[in-house]
Amino acid sequence: MHMMVSKPEQWVKPMAVAGANQYTFHLEATENPGALIKDIRENGMKVGLAIKPGTSVEYLAPWANQIDMALVMTVEPGFGGQKFMEDMMPKVHWLRTQFPSLDIEVD
Repeated sequence: MHMMVSKPEQWVKPMAVAGANQYTFHLEATENPGALIKDIRENGMKVGLAIKPGTSVEYLAPWANQIDMALVMTVEPGFGGQKFMEDMMPKVHWLRTQFPSLDIEVD
């Protein structure tokens, strides 16, 4: 599940009950990523962490060893018909260089 919501904490348990096996949230949407990562794991799901185009990839780095997947947004979340932002690809390269075994996705 890729949760593009403003309060991702409130949806962890309902998504686990619904059968989700991974919960991806936006780093910008929470004030306490560490607690949210812990809650997702305690509810039996893998953890995905997404960053929007305007967010520095280094902001994700402190959490990289605690997550299963990093999602680099190559469009602004929530708006259809956008062109792929090729200038986001250095973020993917940086993540691969710094965290070679991390699953990396783009959206």
